[in-house]
Amino acid sequence: MNISCLGLNHTTAPLALREKMAFSEEQVRATLARLSCGHLASNLAELIIISTCNRIEMYAVSNVPVFGEMEMVLSDAKGISRSELHPRMYRFSAMEAVSHLFDVAAGLNSLVIGEPQILGQITRALELARGQGASGPVLNRLFQAAIHAGKRARTETAICRNPASVSSLAASVAEKAIGEIQTASVVILGAGEMAELTVEALRKRGVEKIRVINRTLERAQALASRWGAESATFESLEKSLAECDILIASTGAPHLLVSAEMLRAAKRTRPLVLIDIAVPRDIDPDCANQPQVSLFDMDGLNAQLEHSLAEREMQVPQVQVILGEELDKFSAYLQSLEMLPLIAGLRQQAESIRQAELEKTLRRLPDLTETERARIDALTQALVKKLLESPTNRLHAEAAHPHAPEYAAVARTLFGLEG
Repeated sequence: MNISCLGLNHTTAPLALREKMAFSEEQVRATLARLSCGHLASNLAELIIISTCNRIEMYAVSNVPVFGEMEMVLSDAKGISRSELHPRMYRFSAMEAVSHLFDVAAGLNSLVIGEPQILGQITRALELARGQGASGPVLNRLFQAAIHAGKRARTETAICRNPASVSSLAASVAEKAIGEIQTASVVILGAGEMAELTVEALRKRGVEKIRVINRTLERAQALASRWGAESATFESLEKSLAECDILIASTGAPHLLVSAEMLRAAKRTRPLVLIDIAVPRDIDPDCANQPQVSLFDMDGLNAQLEHSLAEREMQVPQVQVILGEELDKFSAYLQSLEMLPLIAGLRQQAESIRQAELEKTLRRLPDLTETERARIDALTQALVKKLLESPTNRLHAEAAHPHAPEYAAVARTLFGLEG
């Protein structure tokens, strides 16, 4: 059994490629459904896909190495050649893959160290895979362990304190660029999770005038009502561009929404700060060439991070201790899988013997009441449980040691379970 991880992120691939590789939830479901229906490579027994603005990762369980097949799945799903993907991708197997996922869950592998959104995104990736029947016992256990490790890292250390998420960073960049942000007019383009986190970060900085613009008015209104903001649809975007001081874009649109032509048509006479935290991008990069316009995108924000991360960096050693503890637990689980068939066989053998002997005894005692029969049945179950408790616990314990296969062979011979 192999656990494999294939992926790319902000450290291995430029923004343009990450934009092409971004999966919507519908695309994730469709790809996972192809596995469940048998249309994907047969060697992939389990599969989970994580897609965020800064990474796309696939986790698979198989009996043979499957990196080539995993690349093919990504290539086919996004229509990008394997020759373009291959040099940008990282590959981990076995405990390296496990360790990488734990680092991701704890926020150690994020653009913003300790950022909180990734834990929810990993949880959602697991939910999507379960919904399509693509995950199984191993990946379910792996992702649950990673989520638990990520929660421990955030509750037992200060890795996520001193906010430095992409949304809070966007608000911070806007504040530095414009100065008196409290009186600024801010437009939020989009109404998803990142947009809400951005509105929250702006409110914490005292911003009063916020307008949420979205494709559907209902979602814009839902977000705006929670934060006392205005709401509008894309039809008001050009007018808003003429009036606002800051625009922060965070939609899931597959194409550009703000163009240089729109800015020229707005005939602005005062500075404008554009911040694009969407992947794919919402704002045309050519907007940066317009007079009095400052444009920050995901790659540009990366350069702004260092000063706000020092305190989080200090927490990394403590987080790594926690992850080490959780990795040991998961490693023991993987090793215990080798013992599970033996333990199951031992219990099945004991139960068969119990049932046979119980039937013989009850046939010899036909005058017993149903209550008495039930008591004898319970007694035999308790005896078997007590007798098996020590050997099964010992087998579980020995599973974590290098000599586990030899130990299992002796146990099979001792209990007559060779077949």
